[in-house]
Amino acid sequence: MVIQSRPPLVLSAGERDQLAQWAAQAGRHRLAVRAAIVLSAADGGTDAAIAARTGVARATAAKWRGRFAADRLGGLNDRPRPGTPRKITPQQVRELIDRTLRERPPAGRDRWTTRTMAAATGMSQSAVSRIWRSAGLDPGSCGDLATGDNEGVSIEQAGLRHSGHRWPTEAAPGTAAGNEPVELPSGRYLDREESWLRFNQRVLELAEDERVPLLEQVRFLSIFASNLDEFFMVRVAGRIRRMATGLPVEGASGLEPGQILANTLETARELSLRHAECFRNLAQPALADQGIEVLRWKELSQGEQEDLHRLFRERIYPVLTPLLVDPAHPFPYISGLSLSLAVMIADARTGATMFARVKVPPLLPRFLTVAKRRFVPLEDVIAAHLTELFAGLDILEHHVFRVTRTRDLEVDEDVTEDLMQSLERELQRRRFEPAVRLEVEDSMSSDVLDKLVTELGVDHRAVYHLPGPLDLSGLSVIADEDLPQLKYPPLVPSESALPQDTDIFTTLARQDVLVHHPYDSFTATVERLIEAAAADPGVLAIKQTLYRTSDTSPIVDALIDAAEAGKQVVVVVELKARFDERANISWARKLEEAGCHVVYGIVGLKTHCKMALVVRQEPDGSLRRYCHIGTGNYHPTTARLYEDFGLLTAERTVGEDVTDLFNHLTGYTRQSTYRRLLVAPAALRAGLVERIEEQQARHLRGDPARIQFKCNAIIDEAIIDALYRASIAGVPVDLWVRSICGVRPGIPGLSETIRVRSILGRFLEHSRIYAFGEGSDPGSEIWIGSADMMHRNLDRRVEALVRIANPAQQAELRGLIDMAMDEGTASWWLAGDGTWTRHHLDPDGMPLRDLQRSLIAARRARPADG
Repeated sequence: MVIQSRPPLVLSAGERDQLAQWAAQAGRHRLAVRAAIVLSAADGGTDAAIAARTGVARATAAKWRGRFAADRLGGLNDRPRPGTPRKITPQQVRELIDRTLRERPPAGRDRWTTRTMAAATGMSQSAVSRIWRSAGLDPGSCGDLATGDNEGVSIEQAGLRHSGHRWPTEAAPGTAAGNEPVELPSGRYLDREESWLRFNQRVLELAEDERVPLLEQVRFLSIFASNLDEFFMVRVAGRIRRMATGLPVEGASGLEPGQILANTLETARELSLRHAECFRNLAQPALADQGIEVLRWKELSQGEQEDLHRLFRERIYPVLTPLLVDPAHPFPYISGLSLSLAVMIADARTGATMFARVKVPPLLPRFLTVAKRRFVPLEDVIAAHLTELFAGLDILEHHVFRVTRTRDLEVDEDVTEDLMQSLERELQRRRFEPAVRLEVEDSMSSDVLDKLVTELGVDHRAVYHLPGPLDLSGLSVIADEDLPQLKYPPLVPSESALPQDTDIFTTLARQDVLVHHPYDSFTATVERLIEAAAADPGVLAIKQTLYRTSDTSPIVDALIDAAEAGKQVVVVVELKARFDERANISWARKLEEAGCHVVYGIVGLKTHCKMALVVRQEPDGSLRRYCHIGTGNYHPTTARLYEDFGLLTAERTVGEDVTDLFNHLTGYTRQSTYRRLLVAPAALRAGLVERIEEQQARHLRGDPARIQFKCNAIIDEAIIDALYRASIAGVPVDLWVRSICGVRPGIPGLSETIRVRSILGRFLEHSRIYAFGEGSDPGSEIWIGSADMMHRNLDRRVEALVRIANPAQQAELRGLIDMAMDEGTASWWLAGDGTWTRHHLDPDGMPLRDLQRSLIAARRARPADG
């Protein structure tokens, strides 16, 4: 049988623009999906491919393709549903809400009930209840037993709920009063790019803080530079690319795309200059005072220069390739993040002046060691020997410059059969992306600069004139110097989370264990579980996700040992973990060769959840599942630097949920609901919004209510709007956010009860915690997992949160957030205008509590959980 494919839809330019705008609007989910279906169909996608990409059924993809073909843009709207015409008018809805808010209840009552309001308006009790709920006047179970009412809204609740609100004025089709959320003001989101840059500014403030150990200040300088490189390679490059191709790039902040780009480039310029000045005026002199010198060529002694002459001839000269630009030699391609020398040379015989480029070899040390704790930039050594590279020519001038290009992967998974091979090809192509930033030494002449800007095609606003040396990410070499007195005290992680004299399976069969890295040893807990599973003859299967891991990973070695021992080993490897693609491809091949079943996740989604499942036959013949669900990667190196939580458990419900989720990742299921897991993209956002709204309802009923989040970033509009509505109702909301935050806290009538804090320090705060309720009240919940509150996490990744059931562990997590939010703890505070203020000293100038240092001390005294 021959199956005929449908011809692609043909779109006008106006239709494509409108569809692209709809597809980018996460808040209008149904219309966004329908628009994405039509755009894919216009690009030639089959119904099956479109269904896989958008997460809908194949019949749904065909339906909306057909609707559009028949009725164009209008066909994507919902058609009127059959049924009885609506009897309650929008005017009646408004009058009922106004009456609830402004009129006193009948004599002798302290609240309007559905019965009394129905009698007053002539509506049914069910209609009154629907209208109250749709307006956010959530009726509580506080009714009048004498009249049989079980729902009501008090004057106090109505007044509080009304504060700062504009109520819906029209009912949505098919409902009595509509389901549109209460309207919130425009401009309520902070700009994402600005917020990220302010995060990196906080990193820079640590580098500027003389109370931080000196070599740690140097490390923060290196981290700032690396962070900014990635920001340009991903965020700035992506924005420039989308603007160039005409794709929608509107931000939630409401600013025009061009204005966002201009603001971003200007703020990044200011911070780059501040960063360079910090190194030159603060770090470099302080290092010199400690006998650590970063010198330029002219500052070296004659003997040191002679030593470097020999080093140049033996180790550097053989790997250099000077490239001349003339009519026979076009301007060379300059790879991203590579340092280069722009050299102007003259031929005395012909009088010709020429441009040449010399690439600074990236495989050689960024700073060469001249003598003990004396360093010189590699480019200075090369510049001192340009006459050997251009023998017989005159060196007129030379300057260092550095180019940044995009490094975001683009792979069409819908038409790619072998994702691994496709990624390998993309990694090769990635080197030739357009330039998005040009850093030059501030001594560069205008002629040389004009030549570079023209040839590279870089936006003049993205040209940064900086004092040398450029690329201070290389300062990590100096920060690694063996000088303990200039660093944070060494951390010895606690091994008390799991009893060391008891079998790990026996411990977990008895109780859940919550581990907090790096304070709790990763090796003695998570690695121990996987290694014990690989060695235990009773273990039948091990399943694990791998997003990032180290070059020498004990976990990968244990998985290979388990496979070679005949156990079933399934590994879900995320090949598209940004900047770790090559390493993950290598691990995937190694695991496959050992006999592991390697799966690359679900088409169109990154697998970001952190899970391990061990299936073990117990001595009595029964099967038990042991699980680990964490907030961080299975990476033994970063586990000593990143702060993360992990739950080790043999609880049956968690085991069943994790089994179902692995089956979803490795097979094909439509399961979206679990018992102790919230899983993205199907249900995580909706699950959190539901719990936020439940806290709002509890507060309106007069019950205890509270919301506490700890995450790396929060920019999802649906989550933020739910938090705003909860705050308007009066719910206390505490947000502990490491980097990007789109929330404007403390705005009257919008977010008066929202506080936002950020903590940066020795360890990278990486865990995600979502807590609802006071802890002791019924319905209180606390979740940990891999998801941040970002579109990519909630819509384009497989993420998992697990509910913590143990009351003591719940208290530990709530106590951690309480300590972070406490005014006696050093942190940065976010204001409603987007500015962050550091609070780290008391009124007497003494340092406030260092949260991470306090946790180190507390872990040393913690007894074993077992």
